[in-house]
Amino acid sequence: MSVPSSARTGTIRLTVGQALVRFLAAQFTERDGVRERFIPGTFGIFGHGNVAGVGQALLQNATDPGEGENPMPYYQARNEQNMVHTAVAYARTRNRLQAFACAASIGPGSTNMVTGAALATVDRIPVLILPSDIFATRTVDPVLQQLEDETGGDVSVNDAFRPVSRYFDRISRPEQLIPAVLQAMRVLTDPAETGAVTLSLPQDVQAEAHDWPLELFRERTWHVARPVPEPAALDRAIDVIRTARRPVLIAGGGAVYSEASAALAAFTDATGIPVLDTQAGKGALSADHPLAIGGVGATGNNAANDLAAEADVIIGVGTRYTDFTTASHTAFRHPGARFVNLNVKAFDAAKHSATMVVTDARAGLDALREALGDYRAPAEHSALAQTRRAAWEELVEPCFQPHDQELPAQTEIFGALNELMGEEDVVINAAGSMPGDLQALWKARSPLQYHLEYGYSCMGYELPASLGVKMAAPESEVVAIIGDGTFQMAPQEIATIVAERVKVILVILQNHGWSSIGSLSESHGSERFGTKYRLRNEETGLLDGEKLPFDIPANIRSYGLEVQEVSSAVSFREAYRRAEASEQATAIVVNTDLYGPNPPGNGWWDVPVSQVSRLESTRRASQEYEADKAPQRHYL
Repeated sequence: MSVPSSARTGTIRLTVGQALVRFLAAQFTERDGVRERFIPGTFGIFGHGNVAGVGQALLQNATDPGEGENPMPYYQARNEQNMVHTAVAYARTRNRLQAFACAASIGPGSTNMVTGAALATVDRIPVLILPSDIFATRTVDPVLQQLEDETGGDVSVNDAFRPVSRYFDRISRPEQLIPAVLQAMRVLTDPAETGAVTLSLPQDVQAEAHDWPLELFRERTWHVARPVPEPAALDRAIDVIRTARRPVLIAGGGAVYSEASAALAAFTDATGIPVLDTQAGKGALSADHPLAIGGVGATGNNAANDLAAEADVIIGVGTRYTDFTTASHTAFRHPGARFVNLNVKAFDAAKHSATMVVTDARAGLDALREALGDYRAPAEHSALAQTRRAAWEELVEPCFQPHDQELPAQTEIFGALNELMGEEDVVINAAGSMPGDLQALWKARSPLQYHLEYGYSCMGYELPASLGVKMAAPESEVVAIIGDGTFQMAPQEIATIVAERVKVILVILQNHGWSSIGSLSESHGSERFGTKYRLRNEETGLLDGEKLPFDIPANIRSYGLEVQEVSSAVSFREAYRRAEASEQATAIVVNTDLYGPNPPGNGWWDVPVSQVSRLESTRRASQEYEADKAPQRHYL
């Protein structure tokens, strides 16, 4: 409910915590005429730093709200890093038009959120971080969990949030909250500037009362802009594109968040330019489109990488060109390759000495298509792209079939899931070997279907993310694919999933090791050292004994979740259909082969190898590394 205009001229006495909750509950966003609540709820874990401050404010909001105060639902998390991941997944699924707040106590409760904040900022996803802080009055000094700094009394562990936040402020007096929350909302709702926003809240200030102007609590609508291209910048981009004989377009996350799928399809239909995608951009153009070629870069497919290597003009739409997208600056090999970058953020638009077009992806694609008029890429170029895509699909078909081994490869499970899931269902993954296989193999038929966190590549993201995605897309079947290594890092939010009665499907692939880093270790001369889950061998002194007797199904059942354990692709399909039909969350533990096989690839990733070594495996890998590095260059 909004505050009546006649009452806005007065004041109301509230604590800082109460004022913050009331303010956040009255914030809205609007884009394309659609208005919605921006902060739909708060995740929190309480300790002595916030239980009587923000915690009391959330309780009061839930049980005795003030006149005109909107509700602020509270969700109990089990791990502070996890709750930020859940919030990020929610905001990403909502195309950054909604974001959660995450509140924690002081000390370790707060610093546990630093990794989540870094992930949000790297991935350009809004999340409001509310860490508690030490006493502003310093009457109690040092307070429990305070790290004392001998160089300054105003330093706390929360300063660790500064480099990973798009905006940081410490609220040392009640009056400071007013400009701080307005700045926080500005950053959170800005497509170019968004990321983690941190408001550090000293525990005594949270409970301090102040007379607040009622105007602070009126409903505010933050209009999310669609910047259009500057005409001169558009003209420069047109001049470059019209010279192209072998152009490609790379769709990044910005193409998804700006809801540019229809504009991208129209642009591709009009120009015949093949579309390659990044991890965040997969699905921006449906895989069913004849010119959707698939993932590009270090873990991209051969068809996309061959087109990238020959491209004379690369049109980047909403991408920040990570090293995986550029294959560590070896993907684009045409000696005269030029870039045209459409991006809402000038920092990204300028990369690779590009012709910059600072614009919303959807608005930019529409403007570019209209300005290009009758331009089309050469017909033979478009036809070659389709031929290469067909050849790639034929090449990798065996990845989805049973192999001459006892247990299935993870690619068999991915192929089954890709067939079983609907286009509005969501598959979630993050770090390890699985993102590489998925980028190369998955056919995303909608922008919603493919949810990969690969900007920060954070192990532990997948399980809490499934909760956030399901909260944001309740009608979708949400499937988190989790390695056994990732599962051991962050299983805690299973309890939250059960408590909230959220229906998700957790697919845990058990291969008793870190498959991705093991493969990388082997290929770089380090012989898979320290990458398998084994008991300490008393004879060798190494972790190369029997398999670690860790019972993942039993661990999951202890949370009260139904578990199915399977060891073949056929039994997995049956288990998935049962999980899909269930009204409750289900886990499927799949025993898979640690060694693959994985899809072939012609991309490269720069991971330096020791230049000197007594190990023959390392010396050999070093020689291969120097040869592979030869095509690497700056794109000038």
